[in-house]
Formats: sequence, structure tokens, C-alpha cells
Amino acid sequence: MTAGLRRAWTEMVRPLFKRPNRLQVAALCYRQGDDGKEVLLVTSRDTGRWIIPKGWPINGKDAPGAALQEAWEEAGVRTGQVTGKAIGTYCYEKELSSGLPVPVETLVFPVEVRKLEGDYPEAHERRRKWVSPARAANMVREPELQQILRDM
Repeated sequence: MTAGLRRAWTEMVRPLFKRPNRLQVAALCYRQGDDGKEVLLVTSRDTGRWIIPKGWPINGKDAPGAALQEAWEEAGVRTGQVTGKAIGTYCYEKELSSGLPVPVETLVFPVEVRKLEGDYPEAHERRRKWVSPARAANMVREPELQQILRDM
């Protein structure tokens, strides 16, 4: 009986209360270094964990354009080229200012970095670091993003 109630809750009732995923866009910034491809990670403003630049869609910009804007604001990528369609997605829970967590699906766009600035909008709020894709995969928390990095 208990197993049946648990199954009914999991399969039928619980999904009715689940919020739909919100959408974000991210820039997987990369360059060719002396030892191969490198990716640019930044720290989050709240916890200081390593992430890739990401944010909400921006009115008047398509998804790749919004990803480039986030790369500028969060990592100082002054000139970059989106080098293809989204190369994958990853999901995580974002805590809003209200304290309420919301599920987020993030589209990841590859961005070849051509020019990096030292003075950018969030320079005083974040750190940034160039690392190999394999090392980056070990530094980020989200399993799907780890896989995207390993596949580079």
C-alpha cells in the first residue's frame, strides 16, 4: 500500500506541482593556447564557484547575441565569435532574490575569444581563469556541463 501511494505521488501528483524550466544562455569561451584548447571560467557572484558566463535572454538579441553579451559583462570578452549552434544544454536550480529556487535549462554556445579586456562591468565581482577543458570539467558543479567540457 505504501509503495503504491509513493509511486502515485511520484508519477502523477508531484509533476503537477513542478515548475517549468526557465531558459538561460551561456557562453563557453575558448582559445587556442600553447598546450591546446583552453576555456575561460568565471566565479559566480554569490558562492564563488566556477561557472561559465551565463544569463537570462536579452530583449532585442538572439540567443547567441545574449551569450556574447554575458561573456562581455561577466568575463571581459570584448571581441568574440559564436562558432556554431548551441553545443548542448545543462540544468541547475537557481535561487532567486526571493530565496525561491527555480529550475533553469541553459543553452551553451561556443565563443572563440579574440580580445579580452581587464576592465569590464563585473570585473570587481568575479575572478576569471583560463584552464584546459578537462580541468574545467573538474571545476564546475553541473554534470551536464562537465560532459560538454569533456567533449570539447
